[in-house]
Amino acid sequence: MAENLNYTGTELELFAQAQNWKQYFKSVLAPHVRGEVLEVGAGLGGTTRVLRSLTQEAWTCIEPDPNLAKELSATIERESLRASVRGGTLDSLPSGAKFDSILYVDVLEHIERDAEELRKAATHLNPGGKIVVLSPAHTWLYTPFDQAIGHFRRYGREALRTLCPSNCRNTDLFFIDSVGLLASGANRLLLKSSMPTSAQVALWDGWMIPISKRLDKLLGQRLGKSIVATYTLAPSP
Repeated sequence: MAENLNYTGTELELFAQAQNWKQYFKSVLAPHVRGEVLEVGAGLGGTTRVLRSLTQEAWTCIEPDPNLAKELSATIERESLRASVRGGTLDSLPSGAKFDSILYVDVLEHIERDAEELRKAATHLNPGGKIVVLSPAHTWLYTPFDQAIGHFRRYGREALRTLCPSNCRNTDLFFIDSVGLLASGANRLLLKSSMPTSAQVALWDGWMIPISKRLDKLLGQRLGKSIVATYTLAPSP
């Protein structure tokens, strides 16, 4: 992710009202978000609002787009979200900055050199700390929509397993939103629309996500439109 990158995606506003989805990924990710937290590519603060709680000691957002960073700073102050904002990328952090959790929520797929990014992130982990990734799943689902919003790729199990930094271990790797996978597959093969409408997002969030929450458990989280991975830094000897 380049310094001061002007973000060209349009999905942030489109998915801003997807409250069921946000509560679902909160339930999945929250157990991994603790202590000193770094959120990479925080955008408009949608993830910050969902995951920030009194259980974390501190929360730092970094955002390379200066316009988004400015808007995010205003939002955090206005809503008293108890977070700080830094413009830039991991490269703009002090070398000694350490965190217990580093989050990439719908962000890693936007970064061309993803392996290099995660290696850098691992250098900012405290012993036992985690990198937490939530990203779109399955290469075969890559559509004009992915391209339009700046996705370099979607991920499968093996791709995320391979990205594990050498000083970390891959502690979680699973899928969520099985019903969304079926809907996305139908769109990919039949409708082929490049951008979902607000009505389609509302249908997915209002009807499909509640079903996915139940079905994903029955399927053992082996199918889904999104994939979750965590990488844990080995404790110091």
